[in-house]
Amino acid sequence: MNTAPLDVRVVANCMLSEAERRGVAVTNLALQKLLYFAHGTFLNAMRRPLVTGYFEAWQYGPVHPTAYQAFKPAGSDPICFRATGMDVLTGRSRPLPELDDPHILGLVEHVMRSYGSLSPGRLVDLSHAKDSPWHFIVEKSRRTVTFGLRIPDSIIAERFKYHKVSVGFAPKAGEPREDTPFA
Repeated sequence: MNTAPLDVRVVANCMLSEAERRGVAVTNLALQKLLYFAHGTFLNAMRRPLVTGYFEAWQYGPVHPTAYQAFKPAGSDPICFRATGMDVLTGRSRPLPELDDPHILGLVEHVMRSYGSLSPGRLVDLSHAKDSPWHFIVEKSRRTVTFGLRIPDSIIAERFKYHKVSVGFAPKAGEPREDTPFA
């Protein structure tokens, strides 16, 4: 049985498999937001992180650098592969373990059911909600010196409640194709 916090690539692979099962194409930009929503949901419910590492405030919302690098080869196209690990003894690529924790599998299904069919622009709008963790960090960076625009889990737990979805309007961000860090 898997126990959190997990390798973000393991959770990402599970999300991609669930998206495939649902017939939904997922880009790296969308995957980053889906991972973030799963992490925030788990963090608030269980009072501990879902994934190892951290999220950063990038131009189009929260991004987990490790997951971003793993799926960067897909560019702005739908992801059609799974992340792999590396065997430290041989240097060869190896498959990552699959999730088998029913609670976390249920969380992934919930996130994909709730957010998986939203367009990347909608996911960006949702992640940019006023007073949300991303918004808080970006606004703070305008007033003080920050390093890397990391979004601490404490800020995610405190401000995750500010995420909301507008219904029936075009995304404010349009439909971005690929995320980039702030310059």
